[in-house]
Amino acid sequence: MKVGVYCNKNAKKFLPIQKALFSLLKDRGIPHAVYYSVEEIGAVDALIVLGGDGTILKTAIEAGKRGIVLLGINAGTLGFLTEFEGEQVRDAVSLLESSFETEQRSVLEICVNDGCYYALNDAVFQRSYDEAADNNVVSIGVEIDGKKVDDIVGDGIIVSTPTGSTAYSLSAGGSILTPDIAAFILTPVCAHSLHNRPIVYADTSELRMFLNEEGAALSLFADGRHVCNLRAEDRVQLRKASFCVKFIKNPNSNFFDKLLFKLNKWSR
Repeated sequence: MKVGVYCNKNAKKFLPIQKALFSLLKDRGIPHAVYYSVEEIGAVDALIVLGGDGTILKTAIEAGKRGIVLLGINAGTLGFLTEFEGEQVRDAVSLLESSFETEQRSVLEICVNDGCYYALNDAVFQRSYDEAADNNVVSIGVEIDGKKVDDIVGDGIIVSTPTGSTAYSLSAGGSILTPDIAAFILTPVCAHSLHNRPIVYADTSELRMFLNEEGAALSLFADGRHVCNLRAEDRVQLRKASFCVKFIKNPNSNFFDKLLFKLNKWSR
């Protein structure tokens, strides 16, 4: 197996964990390449991602497109997408040498006119602030499979995968989806009407959204990264991507234990 290690070179607090990981790989005779940017990732079978959730999100789409399985070791603040904590480096390497199982995570494809973007967590459509405007809320029309869902007036909407349901969508009042659910979730952000509620819909469906007002503007973020600005004339469709992201699964962990631990930690 060809192994790559993706590290955040700007985070010095990762260095002791990096050192322990590299030493273990060398001692066990596992050849590996080290990458510090997504563009450097080579032809590997598995990619060890050393960092928090943000670091995994940087690598996930590229790995998914190329069929590379991910193994996350948490060396950051949040590690909901990682299977091991920093002090469990030895367990992570041992799992890599064994007959491991993988877990598939669905990816969201966001098509804007003739361009497409991808997100493991979510697509966020957020109002663009204009201090010269009289009203900075936006009205967003939403259709699923050609049927009108609602006109959502507020700060924007989030379209989330099950993986992203525990991220921004959860903070905005959305439901938690387990990773194996074949669904996406539409969550309004600070809606101005109480009848605008989160909606869970099948990931086989296509969602279309559009701005109801001429001159209005939205900013589109994919996994927290700004990708473009939208106008009323733009065509936007969201669907499940043709590829997924595969994570090596720690047999000693489960989603609900991790969920309870993280929710308790975030509640402090």
